[in-house]
Amino acid sequence: MIYPSIDKLLNIVDSKYELVHIAARRSKEIAETGYLQMPESEYKCKKNIGRALEEVEATLLKVRKS
Repeated sequence: MIYPSIDKLLNIVDSKYELVHIAARRSKEIAETGYLQMPESEYKCKKNIGRALEEVEATLLKVRKS
């Protein structure tokens, strides 16, 4: 099973496309800076894209509406 669930994430973000965009940008940011918003031991995923999705689920990322 994929973690976090797409159903839970779509309750936070309006569309799949927006979710992909947010996760990709945050994943690149993690790769460049190495900054994580949670302690590394709390992440279930080891890859940056999974960690970005976990941060979305934990509502650690603020989504600005334009």
